[in-house]
Order: sequence, then C-alpha cells, then structure tokens
Amino acid sequence: MMQFTETPPQPLHQIVTTPFSPNLSIMNKNLTQRTRPWPGFPTSSKLTNFGDANCMEQLLVHCANAIETNDATLAQQILWVLNNIAPPDGDSNQRLTCAFLRALIARAARSGSLKLLAAMNAAEANLAIHTHKFSVIELAGFIDLTPWHRFGFTAANAAILEAVEGYSVIHIVDLSLTHCMQIPTLVDAIASRQDVLTNPPLLKLTVAGTTEDVPPMLDLSYEELGSKLVNFARSRNIILEFRVIPSSYTDGFANLIEQLRLQNLVYPESGHEALVINCHMMLHYIPEETFQNFEPCSSSSTSITTSSTSLRTMFLKAVRGLDPTVVVLVDEDADLTSNDLVGRLRSAFNYLWIPYDTVDTFLPRGSKQRQWYEADVCWKIENVIAYEGFQRVERLEPKSRWVQRMRSAGFRSVSFGEEAVNEVKTMLDEHAAGWGLKREEEDLVLTWKGHNVVFATAWMPA
Repeated sequence: MMQFTETPPQPLHQIVTTPFSPNLSIMNKNLTQRTRPWPGFPTSSKLTNFGDANCMEQLLVHCANAIETNDATLAQQILWVLNNIAPPDGDSNQRLTCAFLRALIARAARSGSLKLLAAMNAAEANLAIHTHKFSVIELAGFIDLTPWHRFGFTAANAAILEAVEGYSVIHIVDLSLTHCMQIPTLVDAIASRQDVLTNPPLLKLTVAGTTEDVPPMLDLSYEELGSKLVNFARSRNIILEFRVIPSSYTDGFANLIEQLRLQNLVYPESGHEALVINCHMMLHYIPEETFQNFEPCSSSSTSITTSSTSLRTMFLKAVRGLDPTVVVLVDEDADLTSNDLVGRLRSAFNYLWIPYDTVDTFLPRGSKQRQWYEADVCWKIENVIAYEGFQRVERLEPKSRWVQRMRSAGFRSVSFGEEAVNEVKTMLDEHAAGWGLKREEEDLVLTWKGHNVVFATAWMPA
C-alpha cells in the first residue's frame, strides 16, 4: 500500500504543479519564506512544493484538525490554499485532493458550526456529487472498463466452477456490490461444459434486496433484473431460478441467513445441492463494531443471536452454520476502519489515489463515464471522511484481517489453480500495463503499479 506520509515510490505517483491561479506562484513563494504564515499552519519546511502529494496530504490533515477543533479561521485559510492547488478538473492528484476537500467541507457542514459553514459556502457550491443510476447495459459496459471488479469476477468464477463440479443443482447466494453483473459470465462458463446439452444443471440465484443507496446504483428493481437474468440463462440452455430476500447489511443480512437456514430445515434434500456464498465487495458494509444488545430476527439458537462480538464475526459464523460448498470473498485491500479522523484520512488518501490514477488510462476528460466513475469514488471518500456511526458504511478491512476472521469462523482457505491464474492474466491483458497480479499464499491480489488494490480469496468449511 502506498504511503505518501513516508517516501512514495518514484516515479509512479508524482504530480506536476500547475498554476491555476495567477497569484499561486507568488503565494507559494511568500508562504515558503515565512516561518509560519498563520497560527497553527504547517511550517515552510513542510510546504516546499504545493504540487507534491505529501504537501496535499499534510494540508488536508491540518484542515481536518482545524475543523475538528472548530478553528474556522485556520480552516478557511487552508481551504483557500487547497482551492488554488487542487481544482476539480486538474490531474489525478489534484482531483483526489479536491474530493477530500469536498468531504471535509461536508463534515464541517454536518458539525453545524455556523462560523465554519460561512467560511466554506463558496467552496461547497462547486463540489456537489452527482451519482448516476445505471441501466443494466450501462453498468455492464462500465464494469468492463477496468479490472477493479472484473478481477474478482474472473477469480471467483474459476473457484466456483471447480467447487461445484458434479453437482446438478447449484445455489448461488450473491452478495455483490455490482448487482449480479458477475452472473452472466458464470452462466456462460457453466453452459460451455460438454455435459450441459445432455444434462443441464439447475441454477438457483438468491440476492439480498437492500434499500440502501450505495453506488453503483441501478435504475431498475431486482425483480426486473432477475427476469433479464432468467431469460439470458434460458438462451444458454440453463434453467435459472431467481429469488430476492429483503435483507440488509446493516444487521448482518440476518433475514437472508435465517431464510437460508429454514430452507435447509424444510428441504433437507437441499444438502445435495452445491451452496455457493459469493461475497463481492459487500461484506465491508456490515458494521464491524461490537454490539451488546443486538436483537436477532429469530429466537432460534442456530441463527444470529445476541452477542458481544461484531456483526461481521456473527455473519461469518452464521454462514459457516449453513455448511456451504464454497465461500468466495473479494474486496478492496485497505483499512478504513479507524475511529480517528486523521488516521482514516491518511489511509484513504494512500489508497484512493489508485482509481484517480487509473482513470486517466482509459477514460478521456469530459466523458460521461469518467464523471460517473469519479462521482462514485467521491461518494466513497465523503462517506469515509464526513460521516460517523452507522452512517459511515465504507469500512474496508485489509485482506489479513478478513483471513483471520474466516479462519476464526471455521473456514479453511482454498488455493486458486493455474487455470484461474491464467484466466485472470488473460483478462488483465485487455487493460493498461500498470495492472498486475500476484499471489499471497493461497490468495490472488490485483495490483496497480505494484500496490495492492483488490484481493480474492476462496474458502471451504474446515
């Protein structure tokens, strides 16, 4: 993971200072000549280059501290500098910094300080986030632009196909941020098997119908999406049954788990079907705090119950109780769980430079897709910085922590085979040269210029 607070790799992530304001060069000179331009402002030794990512990060940190201490004067002064050096239409580092600036403004607005609000009204007006609601065709094409999701699709599908070999009924529980966009490629892979024409499998697909608006968002209901998937599977000689269970990550998908558990009790023959739990960038929305008075959906001793452990731990243990054939966990490899704002800001800044850096390789400036892409990243940044409590849902955990959680819940890791690795490499060949693949023990990790981006892991009951 890149750490701007120390010595970043060169020349992978550099920025060239661009004087967007006619007074910027004078301002830069004046500031660096003073010992301390304003009370509480960083010293000149730390601000030798306003275009440097280290400096931008430091300015954001000082701005965050000023907001947290309700120092409107210092906050306004730093905002003035950031507005000059980080325009929303600048290079990747400038756009990244602008997104964090907007998030800090949103945090100040939520604090209710009239003095801070007055200081930030001008900057806030030009930094609104407009997330897009995709059609199915738009979202499918949008996801194909980058390996960010395709990597997980490819690795997960390979692991699933290997695990369900020989089963005539395959039940997939799809907990995916991308609204089942992985399923068509999985259906195609199943349909390509030689025995499908004579013995087509039954494919059951269950999704959690949530009401939370987390990008990317669809412009149609899950029922409509299910109808499209059923028709697509039929065209591939696959029978697909689609089911939506109203359930939310806010309570650890408790209703979904309960319905799956009841299904196993009512239909014991379902034990002869392959149960696949496919988790694609969704589990980090489950709250990770410890709860003492959590009310379960059922009083059954085998469902999620009142506990002092976190909902994430409870969810994984409940999944283990379903005795799945395979669990695939794909997520972004970063840590955004800190309760300290500055620590969280630094972690997010040192990870979310990646989407801004990559977007320059595949989307032109001014394109609608680029606006959609960066608006989704801005939404993530604002949620990480501006919100607290249950409203802060972007709580990524690194792969090492998820591995520990899975093992503690009673799972053993499954290695990805050479076929899976080759398929991922073939997919990456379709994208920019900066993308890479590496193994970490039995897991696969997508990298950008050598830095971890997304991990893929596969698990079976121990």
